Amino acid sequence: MPASRPDPEALLRRIEWTVLRRLDGLLYGDYRTLFRGIGMDLADLREYQPQDDVRHIDWNVTARLQVPHVREFHEDREITAWFLLDVSRSLDFGSEDRLKEGLLAEFVAVIARLLNRNGNRVGALLYGSRMETPIPPGAGRTQVLRILDRLMRREPEPASEVTDLGAFLQGAGHIIKRRSFIFVVSDFISRPGWGKPLLNLARRNEVLAVRLFDPLELALPDLGLVVMQDAETGEQVLVDTADRGFRERFQAAAEAREEGLRTELVRAGVDALELATDGDLVDAILRFADLRKTRSQLAAGGAMPNHLEAGP
Repeated sequence: MPASRPDPEALLRRIEWTVLRRLDGLLYGDYRTLFRGIGMDLADLREYQPQDDVRHIDWNVTARLQVPHVREFHEDREITAWFLLDVSRSLDFGSEDRLKEGLLAEFVAVIARLLNRNGNRVGALLYGSRMETPIPPGAGRTQVLRILDRLMRREPEPASEVTDLGAFLQGAGHIIKRRSFIFVVSDFISRPGWGKPLLNLARRNEVLAVRLFDPLELALPDLGLVVMQDAETGEQVLVDTADRGFRERFQAAAEAREEGLRTELVRAGVDALELATDGDLVDAILRFADLRKTRSQLAAGGAMPNHLEAGP
């Protein structure tokens, strides 16, 4: 008998009865803490002050007047949010009970439902070996189910070259016309070169990088002889994890990859939320909300970090 297909309705119902109920109680309904600074229309220009967010600098006006100027916005009632979802083969991995792709679906269900039950619109772009047809922004619970259905019932990606996240972000920039809140949800296992397209997106939008990872991607325990497979290309190799030298080289490479990832995010001025397959989704979201609240308090006191990172 063939395996049953995933059920988006069952996932969303579980999320509504468990995760969203917990968040409602812990956030006390202040969901805008998570989304502060989006849904804005340009209201005015003024000279830059030390506490201002550098992402609001208007570079054209600054160049013309030779004095830094920032854009001031007034807040709309409605937020338009886009989920840019990396669904490449490397997300089909998890060392515990949850794969990275399952964690991705849960995160989308939580945030999309949190947004649209407050009257906001959400859309999605999926990218595996290519960019799929966009799901235009829409409102209501049915829209969340539409995104989850596309996400959970798609065919597995074929083995291919390493994901080109930069091409995905560049293509998304041509599709998303209105200032939006953009969630880039990926494990960021990609060809180099995605930093500049991410920076370009962040210049016109509020962007949050949601990084998915599994603990085994950061450090290997002693498991003896293990067949390791490249999740993107399907290439396999036999390695001896009992070899201490191999484990140390693996960890050094992982640490270098982590440092490179954080450097690119800081350069793009993009906040980061890190989600682990063995972690608690509610705890991660609350940590991020606390960090955003802290940044608002620092801004009021004259100190403004241009990057926040909520890790495990």
